Amino acid sequence: MKFGPVPLAEAAGLIAAHAVRADDTVLRKGQAISQEVVARFEAAGLSEVVAARLEAGDIGEDEAARDLARHLAGDGVEPAVPFTGRCNLHAEWAGVLRLAPDAVDAVNAVDEAITVATLPPYRPVAAGEMVATVKIIPYAVPGTLLGRARQAAPSAPITVVPYRLTRVGVVSTLLPGLKDATVDKTLRTLGRRLAPTGAGIVAERRVAHTSVAVADALSALVETVGAEIAVIFGASAIADRRDVIPSGIEAAGGRVDHLGMPVDPGNLLLVGALGGVPVIGAPGCARSPKENGFDWVLHRLLAGLAVTRADIVALGVGGLLTEIVSRPQPRAGGESAEEGAEEDV
Repeated sequence: MKFGPVPLAEAAGLIAAHAVRADDTVLRKGQAISQEVVARFEAAGLSEVVAARLEAGDIGEDEAARDLARHLAGDGVEPAVPFTGRCNLHAEWAGVLRLAPDAVDAVNAVDEAITVATLPPYRPVAAGEMVATVKIIPYAVPGTLLGRARQAAPSAPITVVPYRLTRVGVVSTLLPGLKDATVDKTLRTLGRRLAPTGAGIVAERRVAHTSVAVADALSALVETVGAEIAVIFGASAIADRRDVIPSGIEAAGGRVDHLGMPVDPGNLLLVGALGGVPVIGAPGCARSPKENGFDWVLHRLLAGLAVTRADIVALGVGGLLTEIVSRPQPRAGGESAEEGAEEDV
């Protein structure tokens, strides 16, 4: 593509590089220059315009953006109609965004003329939400360059995994001083978290803060109620793998896969399973409606995605979230994040 000042007599059929106004005639940026516009500009005293001229093998910005967007879009992702060199990609259904960061980086490394931006991987998204955008910077790119961008990434690296699990069971342990109203509020908060996913609480149990009581309640939710995922809210935060909640999971015949995560708020989260049913030991911050590490794990599991130890330890970069109102700024000194959250339960 050639770019620069062009005599008006040679401008017809080219692409306007900038907006131009002369008398009552307006030529918009990116618009094809017609012979009629040339005549009007000449009558207004103009002698040249800055324009782009496509060369053999060039692909216009909209066509190039659409082509690359279609190459990148996988299941659950739909490219929109391109405009001004941009093609947005939207979620076809609610779920979790899954993508290959290395593939996106590889496309962006091909040439400065071609760019791709996405939401963070594993971000929960709603149907219709924009998840990525392809932007072609100049008015056209060589077809060979577009081909390199396509080759840099495997086909369909950007997908939306739909939510699959809908039946959530909840165990809440009780200690003196923990009010029923607090447990009720926690359940309402969880219900609001689940609503965008199509899941809901099918049963809840309130039991003593003992491993035996946790084991009995958890078993009942899974084996009798048919919960597809279980969440345990402890009256006291989990402090060790030998504490009440992890001991209760194991007493029920389940396993603890990982305790703790490098996300704050959310450090004291536990992930495990009873049979094939995922179990989350919720951190104290999960009682707050503000985003915390609990959200990150919950949404992945609801989409049927495994959450392994490797997945959790990889969350540290970007895992420092904003403070939540339920704790008195613990990072400034004093008690831990989870202890601060517990004071309000």
